[in-house]
Amino acid sequence: MPVPTFEQMRDAVVAGDIELARSLGKAATEGGMDLLAAVERGFAAGIQEVGRLWEEGEYFLPELVQGAEAMKAAMNIINPALSKARGGHRAKGKVVIGTVQGDLHDIGKTLVGTMLEANGFEVHDLGADVPVDAFVSKAREIGAHIIGASALLTTTMAVQREIVERVRAEGLADKLHVLIGGSPTTPAWAESIGATFAENAQRAVAVAEKLVS
Repeated sequence: MPVPTFEQMRDAVVAGDIELARSLGKAATEGGMDLLAAVERGFAAGIQEVGRLWEEGEYFLPELVQGAEAMKAAMNIINPALSKARGGHRAKGKVVIGTVQGDLHDIGKTLVGTMLEANGFEVHDLGADVPVDAFVSKAREIGAHIIGASALLTTTMAVQREIVERVRAEGLADKLHVLIGGSPTTPAWAESIGATFAENAQRAVAVAEKLVS
């Protein structure tokens, strides 16, 4: 397969074509593409479009899941190549990420995890509807630097506060940062609960890099 275009990568994810996305990921790695650009301008752009179509009611759960699976298939090819290109250097930091308990929204969290991993972080994605205990116990288990907690419903934002409180209660606050996001969250909310805020995936990478520096 010739070196793919960003548009082809994007469209494969929007179409939920898992095999095509995997093939394009392989072609990108073998063709010497800038893999970070392939992720950001290709596959990640695709999953952002899937999220937009979902929010506008043009896509339903099957299309949402299929798009996410297509992006994961591509990233399963690209991430090892990115790691190899970095020469086996140690990860910038360890991140536990998930959507908080009571909330099943997954696209934004998955995109943030993908972008963090592509930029050199070790990411442990716990999925959606994740209890506070699961976030904190996993972070303790792996020695994480950051917990990334997404909330897409105003009714689940309080769980983000509970995560921060649990981190403090367990004496981890000096070495474990809580990074929050999601459409109802704001910088003011983050400040009020003692967390750090990122409004999108690109910003989450920059914030995470600052937190571990």
